[in-house]
Amino acid sequence: MLKMFPRKRLRLILLLTVIGMLLLTSLSCSHAPDPNTLVMIIESSPTNLDPRVGIDAQSERIDSLIFDDLLDRDEHLNMKPALAESWEIPNPLTYIFHLHHGVYFHNGRPLTSRDVKWTFDSLMQHKIISTKSDVYKYVDHIDAPDDYTVIFHLKEPFAALLWNLSDGAIGIVPYGSGSEITAHPIGSGPFRFVRAHQDQDVVIERNDHYWGAEPKIQRVRFAVVPDPTTRALELRKGSADVGINAFAPDTVLALQKQPTLQVLRAPGTELQYLAFNLSDPVLKDVRVRQAIAYAIDRGPLIKYLWRDYARPAASVLPPESWAYNDQVQKYNYDPERARQLLDAAGYPAMNGVRFHIVMKTATEETGRLLAAVLQQQLHAVGIALDIRSFEFATFFSDVTHGEFQFYSLRWVGGNEDPDIFEYVFDSQRFPPHGVNRGHFANARVDELIAEGRQELDQNKRKQIYAELQQILAQQEPYINLWYLDNVLVASKRVTNLTLNPAGSYDFLKTAEIH
Repeated sequence: MLKMFPRKRLRLILLLTVIGMLLLTSLSCSHAPDPNTLVMIIESSPTNLDPRVGIDAQSERIDSLIFDDLLDRDEHLNMKPALAESWEIPNPLTYIFHLHHGVYFHNGRPLTSRDVKWTFDSLMQHKIISTKSDVYKYVDHIDAPDDYTVIFHLKEPFAALLWNLSDGAIGIVPYGSGSEITAHPIGSGPFRFVRAHQDQDVVIERNDHYWGAEPKIQRVRFAVVPDPTTRALELRKGSADVGINAFAPDTVLALQKQPTLQVLRAPGTELQYLAFNLSDPVLKDVRVRQAIAYAIDRGPLIKYLWRDYARPAASVLPPESWAYNDQVQKYNYDPERARQLLDAAGYPAMNGVRFHIVMKTATEETGRLLAAVLQQQLHAVGIALDIRSFEFATFFSDVTHGEFQFYSLRWVGGNEDPDIFEYVFDSQRFPPHGVNRGHFANARVDELIAEGRQELDQNKRKQIYAELQQILAQQEPYINLWYLDNVLVASKRVTNLTLNPAGSYDFLKTAEIH
């Protein structure tokens, strides 16, 4: 028999998740904090600090401090100058970038167009093996006519090129760099690499010869702390200074009561979503997918599971994106409408149950809690949700191989540009050629993706992606649940902290220690 949880009981369960930490007495520091070193907690080690290779969040975010990119992004995710102080597009197949003068790598070598050309040639010519190579498949060749000019020649129009040259996508490495840069990264960014010990820490130091605004902090040590309770205790006892998006919401509520700590919060772009396998005989019916969307009440989930550190999502793109379209079909909580759609789809309730579906989830706590609440909410409309929990590696392997009916994951950063629509929803992007894991196929969506990729006029692209988002909202291959806020917990000895929508580590460029 399916166990039902009233909202008050659900709230109590979620409030108790950090009760052990709340009962702990304050711990004293074993030694005074280093006035020149900021200690930042991260959950795992970066997998590869070569910016041409690393694609996990820790690699990309630490790389963005060590390496400079050709372009940067503003608060609306539009492009702005970085190493390229200006650029022009004389025709849809030609992009000309003019580099900033006086930029040097950490080893003292000047950064020139030869280094930029090598960075991308090493990927496109497969001198470096990386999944990022596919991103630049529309680039035919690159010219470096002088030290400060780089020209990209394309095979066909590719409007997402600028995005894929910007902050976090790929940093510029010195000419001739091979696989050795994995262990000894040499960039031109505001911090230089010092050391990295797997599952222990990464240390970077201020680049005192940086061409831009120099950081205020002399040294940053990224301490790898996988256990969430230990992360919280490290901040409480003062042996760590900063953690961003590293704590459960109830843990944040406990930490903000500590007199030595501060909590900063800002809207983020990280998307939590539910995905369907459209090859499944039940879930291939759009009415069933819409019914499930109507049956989910996001309100209590956001309030009690995320403690209001999230906002409802209407698109894969975040509201900060220039291409975001809010004028799409929405699925506000309406269990009666869900029942009507399920009846129309031919699934009457038999002894209160219309059909069973299986949701696969990882064993981490928030995933299991989400599944438990969804089980309760879907039961109210006659859908029996069976939950199967696995260690993350097994769970993710099943998802990538299409062995699922229903699952939940998050997009972290990858959903900030409309280029994601091709990667996730194009019918040519079934795994292993992309992450269209649910095998969604829609001819008009494919057409719009192709049009958006080749259209350089941003206003026209916005119209293309507006229609695309309307179709996806109606077809509902994903249920977009919410965008998680960026939540930073820090020692009060750290000041001048700012958050950006992407939740990157750029705040370390301006932070100060007192």
